[in-house]
Amino acid sequence: MKRRTAIKGIAGAASAMWLTQFANAARIQEYINNEERVATGVFKPSWDSLKQYHVPEWFQDAKFGMWAHWSPQCQPEDGDWYARGMYQEGTEKYKFHLEKYGHPSKFGFKDVINQWKAENWHPDEIVSLYKNAGAQYFVALANHHDNFDLFNSKHQSWNSTQIGPKKDIIGGWAKAAKKQGLPFGVSIHAAHTWRWMESAQLADKSGPFAGMPYDGNLTKADGKGLWWDGFDPQELYAQKHALSANSANPSAINSQWNWGNGALAPSTAYCEKFLNRTIDLINKYEPDLIYFDDTALPLWPVSDVGLKIAAHFYNTNMKRHNGKLNAVLNGKILTEEQQKCMVWDIERGQSNKIEPFVWQTDTCIGDWHYDRRIYNQKRYKTAKTVIHTLADVVSKNGNLLLNIPVRGDGSIDELERTVVEGIGAWMKNSSESIFGTRPWKVFGEGPAIAAAAPLSAQGFNEGKGKPFGAQDIRFTAKGDIVYAIALGKPVDGKITIKSMASGSQYYQKEIGRVELTGTKQPLNINRTTDGLVVSLPDNVADQPAYALKVIPG
Repeated sequence: MKRRTAIKGIAGAASAMWLTQFANAARIQEYINNEERVATGVFKPSWDSLKQYHVPEWFQDAKFGMWAHWSPQCQPEDGDWYARGMYQEGTEKYKFHLEKYGHPSKFGFKDVINQWKAENWHPDEIVSLYKNAGAQYFVALANHHDNFDLFNSKHQSWNSTQIGPKKDIIGGWAKAAKKQGLPFGVSIHAAHTWRWMESAQLADKSGPFAGMPYDGNLTKADGKGLWWDGFDPQELYAQKHALSANSANPSAINSQWNWGNGALAPSTAYCEKFLNRTIDLINKYEPDLIYFDDTALPLWPVSDVGLKIAAHFYNTNMKRHNGKLNAVLNGKILTEEQQKCMVWDIERGQSNKIEPFVWQTDTCIGDWHYDRRIYNQKRYKTAKTVIHTLADVVSKNGNLLLNIPVRGDGSIDELERTVVEGIGAWMKNSSESIFGTRPWKVFGEGPAIAAAAPLSAQGFNEGKGKPFGAQDIRFTAKGDIVYAIALGKPVDGKITIKSMASGSQYYQKEIGRVELTGTKQPLNINRTTDGLVVSLPDNVADQPAYALKVIPG
């Protein structure tokens, strides 16, 4: 009897051990099955290997792209960084949230997502509008710092196919871009959630809710019987970690963007999940462009997953294009060596010189996320401002990526539509001075150059210099044709181009004729040692800028 009991005990122990081993093996296999493989090829996950990169010709020619920086943070229509600001006691966004939705311990950002339905989203119509305005590529937000994936994500349950609109947003945008024949890009921002959403862990310091934790502390078990039953808030907020230094100070994050100055380094699991989500996105939707809102690459320098993603993106793109690389990868605050590996992006700002490598500026006519106050106060950038920015950027070897804020319901308002149509009206006659051009010997002339503001951090010098006027001219070139774009209408109807004066070091050829783009009509010109004076037609319509086509004799 004792022997049978002993044998039974041994058998039970063996069975338990086997079950444990089986469970561990199953978990390992599940991890292997869920892990995305980084493609091998010409590019390796190192900066030295990425230096093989060359900017594709389509991007050099494109010059102008449009962006839908649209996510559930547009649902409140209260502007940028809503998912973070709503947890910062005493701030405008906190007060707005308290009045509109209630306290963030009861109604958090997860609940804002649940209210987002995108009921008036018609991607074909919007992308068609942008194509008609001259956009040569289209970019859509794939996730923001709020950690919500806007696609059918294999590795993130909190995504737009399961919660909120229950639509594949990236899939819809990609299909619309393809229909219009536009290269398609995605912007990826979720690498920063670890630090960015730390405010969701906090609690009010005063008032009736003092000490009550915000919903960033909730777990899956807390959702039983609620609308989010079965979903884990920690998967969205990613807050199972200690706070970074000075985390309660809203501005501290600015100095910690590159994971320094007291930022708590993200865990290996967090980094690996970001890698898997991004590889999955690339494999599913095959974007032509990826925009990273990061210093250099995501999670660099605390992790190498950004290098792995870059190599995977380039290698898979080459395989799709029979060995030719057609991919564009945007990153910010790049060193000179890193600019050889990818395309430098300047946020809300412009370089002040002709850059040796093709670059991009990204900007917006309002806030990145829709802000009803900007609409009510009619504070959008005008079509004229956008066109001046475009001419300035292109003259310096850059591209302009322009965001038109999308409302929570998926539509754009009539004031935004007017801006887009205004850009298109100018492009109709003047686009040849932009598309397919290259920088000339100098980027421009005029009083605004001396007043240009220097870059700050990742950009942010936009609008800080002297406004452009009729004396400000920007140059582009296409073969032996030079375009001189005057950024205003002179009072006397005469545009003087000093860089094309007789005896100029920049233009030593004879000038055969000068035309206003979109016409074949030669304009009256007089070339002296002071400059090339071009007389506009008496009946010329008012335009945001006048693109002159200078043809050699």
